[in-house]
Amino acid sequence: MVHGQPFPKQEIIIYSLHVFFHNTLIFPLPLPSLLISQVKMEKKPVNSATRSLATQLLFLISSILYTCTSATAQELLAGFKANPSSSVSSFQSLLNDSTSTFSLGFLRVNQTQLALTVIHLPSLQPLWQANPTSSFRWSDKTQLFFNGSLVISDPHKRSFWSTGTSQQGDKVVLLNSSNLQILQKQVVLWQSFDFPTSTLVENQNFTSNMSLVSSNGLYSMRLGDDFMALYARFKDGKTQQMYWKHKALEAKAEVVQGQGPIHARLESDGFLGMYQMGKTPVDIQPFNSFHRPIDRFLMVQLEPDGNLKGYYWAQTDWVLDYQAITETCELPSPCGPYGLCRAGSGCSCLDNRTQVDTASFQCIDGDDQSRDFCSGSDDFWVLRRKGVELPFKELMDSDTTSSSVEECELSCQRNCSCWGAVYNNATGFCYPLNYPIQTLVGVGDESKVGYFKVRTKRSWHKKMKVGIRVLGAVIVVLTGVVLGYGGYKIWNRRRRGPKRVLEEKTEVSPGPYKNLGSASFKSIEMF
Repeated sequence: MVHGQPFPKQEIIIYSLHVFFHNTLIFPLPLPSLLISQVKMEKKPVNSATRSLATQLLFLISSILYTCTSATAQELLAGFKANPSSSVSSFQSLLNDSTSTFSLGFLRVNQTQLALTVIHLPSLQPLWQANPTSSFRWSDKTQLFFNGSLVISDPHKRSFWSTGTSQQGDKVVLLNSSNLQILQKQVVLWQSFDFPTSTLVENQNFTSNMSLVSSNGLYSMRLGDDFMALYARFKDGKTQQMYWKHKALEAKAEVVQGQGPIHARLESDGFLGMYQMGKTPVDIQPFNSFHRPIDRFLMVQLEPDGNLKGYYWAQTDWVLDYQAITETCELPSPCGPYGLCRAGSGCSCLDNRTQVDTASFQCIDGDDQSRDFCSGSDDFWVLRRKGVELPFKELMDSDTTSSSVEECELSCQRNCSCWGAVYNNATGFCYPLNYPIQTLVGVGDESKVGYFKVRTKRSWHKKMKVGIRVLGAVIVVLTGVVLGYGGYKIWNRRRRGPKRVLEEKTEVSPGPYKNLGSASFKSIEMF
């Protein structure tokens, strides 16, 4: 109402659009001054010019509204194409769910690379990633397109990654659960929930043929016959050492042999459950928020340190709700290679000789951990340490044939794939380490003794020094030969210098001589 009178029809439409903009978009759009002045004026007769102006403004605002609301689609159809934009600094959204909580798009990685990810929009937390083992180049030439399959290609049309749905899908949708799906007439051909990366979200099934892999690629989670476990990859992808295991307690249902594999699911009630048949779990791992009536979105993530952690979204940040490993020293390598972890004391090095940074506890970084010790005994030196044990020795194979610490050490010394061993004098157990040495746990019991091989480049340095000496000797000899030959040439030229100069003058001297080839000056005749 303006001064007790209703707005003209055009003003009502325009003002309604302004209110819509103000309430819908993140930023308020100011009402144009022309329209404000028109609204403040009392009702006037509407002529054709006013109607034309209002129509043009309405069309302009409608166009802006369409652009803003349709910038991110809610489905991708066959023929869709998208390239990374140079103006985007972090995340470029391509497809949203209906609630705008989740989005599929390009995520910048190290400024020059991109990852195709599904993220939680309020926190920009990645929940799924295409081809997590590698990233693609952030370039306007890199392209994501949908031709029945989702495909990422480079400028030469080389396919980096594809969903492999054989060009049968007719659309791509993102569900309110964060599940990305390719559909053909509402039939699911492919979905991201079947290919988890490092994260599971609530109500997502995790089966025995899946694995969670940490973002650094070092740790993974897999299911066994009646358990779930965490594994570490310590050497060139060949060694998979189990460092955490949770067996089904079977409190409400039993695992029946021959009735199929178990699967896991993160339940919205606040627990990670394992199932085999039906809806009754064979095991429950409760979160801190278990059965608490809070509005939350749950996820579990395999962290870069190897721990499995659960979180819920508390409207402004993620709250830690669960962790599989509660003690830092029980993690696979909290202090790095050749580190020592003591409860309540933090990290140090097994030995000062393994410390590479005197300002910190950083120990040998283990750059050269892909080779074994078969190349020769001078490739390593031996480090012994009392009062140490392995953080996950219960999950390792032990050698009970060793009757003494000397036999335990000798068995490792003879084995070129053995990096070390830990011996327990009380039990007589010898634990050989067939992977590069990681963090050991410091204990007060000195009957637990460690024997460790430390890779050294000492032999390489010796060979290099010998090579340098030989090369230096060769250079000296060659230099002497060159200088000697050069000196001889100079001496010889000086010795023959006058005669050669005379001969040269005789051959090229100008003058009115008739015969330049006579044997003496007496025979030279002049014209």
